[in-house]
Amino acid sequence: MKMGNWFIFGLLTLLLWGIWGFLPKVATRYIDPLSVLVFQTVGSILVTIVVLATIGFRPELHTKGVTLAIATGIIGTLGTISFLYSIAKGKASIVVTMTALYPIVTVILSLLILKEFITIKQGIAIILALTAMVLFAG
Repeated sequence: MKMGNWFIFGLLTLLLWGIWGFLPKVATRYIDPLSVLVFQTVGSILVTIVVLATIGFRPELHTKGVTLAIATGIIGTLGTISFLYSIAKGKASIVVTMTALYPIVTVILSLLILKEFITIKQGIAIILALTAMVLFAG
């Protein structure tokens, strides 16, 4: 498989999300998790405004798509709140590793709802990832 922009963006995501997982641990030493959420959201809004203004973005409107996107925002924010409380009390190394396994939920939902499939090798990898989480947290 040829490495392209997807790979570079993937590495950038890895770096940015790695820093994103670390900074709340430090921030919650000074302010409570909900305050971190407020200021994190301010940062998100600023970046979003700059990026969208730069590219002259105009949103697509479709009732189902907009509804699902809003649900994504609600669920993502609830997950962020949960993450912030977890990282405020737990070790960043363990909390971030555990929560980084969220794609397993996506895989299960994709199998059940979208009727996607995974190979036996991929299934074994998921089981090993879950086992690693249990061992790492214990």
